[in-house]
Amino acid sequence: MSIKSHHTLLMTGAAGGLGQALRDRLKANCEVLRLSDVSPMAPARAGEEVVQADLADADAVKALVAGCQAIVHFGGVSTEQPWGPILQANIIGLYNLYEAARLHGVKRIVFASSNHVMGFYRQSEVVDALSPPKPDGLYGVSKAFGEDLSRMYFERYGIETACVRIGSCLPEPKDRRMLASWISHDDMHRLITACLTTQVLGHSIIYGTSDNSVSWYDNRLAKHIGYRPQDRSDVFREAVLARTPEPDLNDPTMQFQGGAFVKAGPF
Repeated sequence: MSIKSHHTLLMTGAAGGLGQALRDRLKANCEVLRLSDVSPMAPARAGEEVVQADLADADAVKALVAGCQAIVHFGGVSTEQPWGPILQANIIGLYNLYEAARLHGVKRIVFASSNHVMGFYRQSEVVDALSPPKPDGLYGVSKAFGEDLSRMYFERYGIETACVRIGSCLPEPKDRRMLASWISHDDMHRLITACLTTQVLGHSIIYGTSDNSVSWYDNRLAKHIGYRPQDRSDVFREAVLARTPEPDLNDPTMQFQGGAFVKAGPF
């Protein structure tokens, strides 16, 4: 179920894969969906505004946030990259976004954090919101920074944030690791809707996965959000196992939750 919880909802990162998948879905949550990315996007349709902006440009971000009541922040670098792009988009860009939210009185943000904040936990472990971060690279470090920054803005300025540690949001899991980390596009929309509509969000960490039988993530500390996944990776399990080789348990990508990210770089 979708609820039009806000008049104008800003979604950053609209040109990316996740932004494109959620674009039509999120229109059910607002009267006006404002879409932004540094890259070109499809033209605005009914009930949409399209604004091309660079998160590293503080003035552009201030103008982008004006008139919004809530933000779904998918923007920024989403893979392991050299430090320069990560610094501009995920560090400076995120600071610019929260400063703009503070200046314009935005009180709720859904922040796309990542499972890579926890990537150096082993696949034999289960983590929750209180488990200390173990980032698996510079990208994971930038998302850990984002979680800390958002907590400061909550404690000082009352801006509520859901830090969604997104797993693998794809039409279906591509490999054995994703049987644990996968979240469907529909479940991602359910999760965002819950974050936007729960009465008291506070500063919360929630793992963005579907109701998979195998999971490394415990969401018991996020019950107040009201997220109830309805999809499962289990329906893809037989096909995934058939098309992928037996794992080499001496390979770090098979030992740690971060998968290939634990070996990405240096650049």
